[in-house]
Amino acid sequence: MLAHPAIGSAQEPMGAPAGSPASRSLAADRPDFTKAASTVGRGVLQIEFGYTFGGDWSGGNSVQTHTLGELLLRAGVAADWLEVRVAASPVTRVSSEGSGASDSGIEDLYLGAKLELARQAGRLPALALLPQMTLPTGSTLFSGGRVLPGVNLAYNWDVPGGLSLAGSTQVNLAVADDDGSYPEWAQSVGAGAGLGTRGGVYGEWFAFLPTGADAPQEHYFIAGLTWLTADDSQWDIRVGVGLNDAAEDFFAGMGAAIRMR
Repeated sequence: MLAHPAIGSAQEPMGAPAGSPASRSLAADRPDFTKAASTVGRGVLQIEFGYTFGGDWSGGNSVQTHTLGELLLRAGVAADWLEVRVAASPVTRVSSEGSGASDSGIEDLYLGAKLELARQAGRLPALALLPQMTLPTGSTLFSGGRVLPGVNLAYNWDVPGGLSLAGSTQVNLAVADDDGSYPEWAQSVGAGAGLGTRGGVYGEWFAFLPTGADAPQEHYFIAGLTWLTADDSQWDIRVGVGLNDAAEDFFAGMGAAIRMR
């Protein structure tokens, strides 16, 4: 998530080296699209979860999507600069076409890692690399049907005045309508600001940019609020809109992150 330098300060746990990830303020990878360029720290488990409603209305038809759970487990292993990541979520999709029946299932399992490459040094950003993949474990309607690997580069800056800037560039293998595969790039840019000692607001643009396939680009804008309810727990809310015809028209959600150290 976008770093919010004005949001509180986590208490340093006993035995944690000064400046280690476990001693920093909680940094979640939700609710924005951009991932934090920091890891959770060795020996730390962070659980992130939430709910998102999405709606798309076109030509008198509507498709509504409910993503419940959005569970992401982040565990620091071996060293402060490395974490492993596992995610999966149930999905329900309701369409007004035909009988209007709903389809429910589970998305493919996401497996990944985050490597903290560098902390911010002047104008040079904090950097993290995320090798990742999805496995074909989901329900038929919500599965890619094959292993889909990818990689994500996240970069964050703290700037004067309690502001932050962040972005990410990633490419993942995706499945085309003809069951072929193609690379799909994704780009994001966002800014955040602190609200007092525990709150934060952000705004962000992100886009999906397929290459080598007859698939449209999708562009979105999202804004949200985060609030630290304690040093190791955070609540969030977000709303977003599609910026072109191919994008989903609207989505909104809420969730939380809990750190155990």
